[in-house]
Amino acid sequence: MTATVPIRLTVNGRLRALPVAAHHTLLDVLRDDLGLTGTKECCLVGECGACTVLLNGRSVDSCLVLAAEADGGTVLTVEGLAAGGRLSALQQAFLDTGAAQCGFCIPGQLVAAHALLAITPHPVRAEVEEGLAGNLCRCAGYEQIIEAVLRAAAGQAAEGGAGRRAHARPDPAATPDAEVAPQ
Repeated sequence: MTATVPIRLTVNGRLRALPVAAHHTLLDVLRDDLGLTGTKECCLVGECGACTVLLNGRSVDSCLVLAAEADGGTVLTVEGLAAGGRLSALQQAFLDTGAAQCGFCIPGQLVAAHALLAITPHPVRAEVEEGLAGNLCRCAGYEQIIEAVLRAAAGQAAEGGAGRRAHARPDPAATPDAEVAPQ
């Protein structure tokens, strides 16, 4: 018999309380217990980013987080990006640019991009590449994905004014080389 642990967490704005197997990951709970299948299961070792969610505002690979570790936390999944059944500007930009090719990596890409734009509302290309570096695209749609993030950021700038950058631009030497490892 598998031991269970009671947890409480807020997922996409909704408080959830449920018993989970002590060895289950946050990914297991989201997909199997809560039916939120937008978060994808792929490598299970934190290499691909398909299972990216925000946990307490921080981008994490949900395959590496035990569900019990998320107890008391707040989780945002790709399903939570669409408020009131309407696509977010970021989701719409992914559609408009053709960034959603096969769609498998897109939920993780969207959540990572959402996290990036929350910290850096008006990123330059290098910042988008760095912000999405942990998310792999098997269809190699990186150009469309980057364009979508930049388009969403430009739309935010048009809606909210130029505003100030949340932080300084990264050191170019710290930015992954797109020729060697496409982002």
